[in-house]
Amino acid sequence: WDEEGVVPGSCAKCHTAGGLPQMLAEGVVTSASPSNGFQCATCHNDLVEFTRYEAGAVKFPSGASIDSGDPDTNLCMNCHQGRESGVSVDAAIGDAAPDDQAEGLRFLNPHYFAAGATRWGSEAHGMYQYEGKEYLGFFDHGDGDVNQCKDCHSAHGLEVKTEACAECHEEIEDGAELQDIRYTLTDFDGDGDDEEGLAYEIETMAEDLYAAIQAYAADTLGTPIAYDAHAYPYFFMDGNANGVVDPEEAVRDNGFAGWTPRLLRAAYNYQWASKDPGAFAHNGQYVIQSLYDSIEDIGGDVSAMTRP
Repeated sequence: WDEEGVVPGSCAKCHTAGGLPQMLAEGVVTSASPSNGFQCATCHNDLVEFTRYEAGAVKFPSGASIDSGDPDTNLCMNCHQGRESGVSVDAAIGDAAPDDQAEGLRFLNPHYFAAGATRWGSEAHGMYQYEGKEYLGFFDHGDGDVNQCKDCHSAHGLEVKTEACAECHEEIEDGAELQDIRYTLTDFDGDGDDEEGLAYEIETMAEDLYAAIQAYAADTLGTPIAYDAHAYPYFFMDGNANGVVDPEEAVRDNGFAGWTPRLLRAAYNYQWASKDPGAFAHNGQYVIQSLYDSIEDIGGDVSAMTRP
């Protein structure tokens, strides 16, 4: 926001130093000047004792109000919750038929690092949840012993405390990466490897979903599309049908606009899984459920996969 000189109220809560304290005190957030990162006072209400704001229940984009029972975790969840939900996806779709390119329907970006919503699964209703399916709720990490954000993350830098992981996941001490951790023997993605980390199960299923999204757009809608994780609005028309977003295609005017409800649901879940790199630890099987259902609904092959 350097050029504009102001951060809009819809962004200021989490992208200015004073936005979160204002929201906690007043219940609203107004536009503000850009700040050079966060300040101690963003989270601490006393700079002598360095106590933190006592944050209560947090309202999520779905409308759900969740109290983790820990004010510090609630403080984190105020920003790590995303900006959309399965509820807002349904609201945008309205009564449009699944394969109709509904006028005005656009991609809804869930935003980034929505770990709080991922942790609470179906209770926060962050990902799109398909009608008639059941979804996991809160992921009780470590049987309740490692459930707060600060149990796993540095409160200031957000780095993962790998030494804490090693207390239960002994493979970390032997040089394994966090992504190699798994806590079930099920081969969810159906690739024949039941020893790979849960992160790689999610990665494969996300790749399969992306392939199904591209096939649906090309074969059903007649418009090849491709995804660029670093360019808004993320999904672009792939004019040369080479499967990737070329530099000249990564412009807003070339953003894909012919959304159907079926495609939007799948693309939304793909983006969610892509933008929470810690999803495997936050609530991996909830994410796998949503990816599985998205692949199935959009016409992909789930015959070798297992839904949790």
